[in-house]
Amino acid sequence: MRQRIAVVGGGPGGLTVARVLHRHGHPVAVLERDPAPDARPPGGTLDLHEGLGQLALDKAGLRAEFQALSRPEGQAMRILDTDGTVLRDWRPRPDDWANPEIDRGQLRDLLIGPLDVQWGRSVTRVVPGTRDGTRVHFADGRQETFDLVVGADGAWSRIRPAVSPVTPHYTGVTSVETSLDDVDTRHPGLARLIGDGSVAVYGVNRSLVAQRNSGGHVKVHARLRAPLDWHRNLDPADVEALRSSLLALFDGWAAPVLDLLHHGSAFVHRPLYALPVAHTWAHVPGVTLLGDAAHLMPPLGAGANLAMLEGAELAESIATGPGDLDKAVRAFEEQMWARAGRWAKITTDGLERLVSPDPAEALAHFDRVQPS
Repeated sequence: MRQRIAVVGGGPGGLTVARVLHRHGHPVAVLERDPAPDARPPGGTLDLHEGLGQLALDKAGLRAEFQALSRPEGQAMRILDTDGTVLRDWRPRPDDWANPEIDRGQLRDLLIGPLDVQWGRSVTRVVPGTRDGTRVHFADGRQETFDLVVGADGAWSRIRPAVSPVTPHYTGVTSVETSLDDVDTRHPGLARLIGDGSVAVYGVNRSLVAQRNSGGHVKVHARLRAPLDWHRNLDPADVEALRSSLLALFDGWAAPVLDLLHHGSAFVHRPLYALPVAHTWAHVPGVTLLGDAAHLMPPLGAGANLAMLEGAELAESIATGPGDLDKAVRAFEEQMWARAGRWAKITTDGLERLVSPDPAEALAHFDRVQPS
């Protein structure tokens, strides 16, 4: 008899679980709290690594479709000094498919494909170990039971408390996000500054990073070391006050760099949280986690990649294994913890260097990761 499996969360990791299970003919319920696919902006662009996210897409049978949508040229990276001097200008080879970029919305639609996602199903908690399996409680008061519930519901997971009491902690770094539209036409100077991929500028305890998405859209991230409530006296609806506050923090930087903030359309405060580097838990039958729900780490390119590969591996072990669901999940967790622990250390150390009292640390980190 097929096991009853629910995936909570319709992000890259959760959808990959479902898509690989679907490929193997295994039914799965995807429970997503958003009322519709377009209920909120899907977010920025993702670089999918050859041995992580792209491997997951191979397991889902979607590599060719991904290559048709992705942007290998988006791997380009330029680093400037705060005075505008170009310190590094790395460009990928035409045949370089190590980490091509794809918009989150495009990736979501690619993964959804034939899946029947249950939109507007907000899960409040799960109770494992009931007579009928793991009971899922919904915000509307309804309940359902499953043999396995996969928590792929992000940083503030409602599934995590069923296996772990740990909650994310503030890293000490805050990101303020803004964006530019139709950059090639409206801001050609900034388009040239950014190039085909990203441009980053590192100062003392702060940085500015701008990254191309498709369609001339650019995401800009201002990151700084600051108390969690540094913006408590600012009205989040007052765009000009937020802009002025940010420009003051980057005072003295080159005018073309500051134009990334001058032309931003709105500003969103995103403090960076993380789970402990070695976050694990005592196995609980009927429940598991993956992605940010399991190992939230600084956003330096690993999170979605790990979530997708974990989702694909979990789905394969369930669909092609000998039929012992709990044994398959235990083995999956052990493998996930080991790999995620390594990446959590890498990204935690990376954040320390990229938003550092010594900007030379950021440049040295880039040279280690992507030699010029």
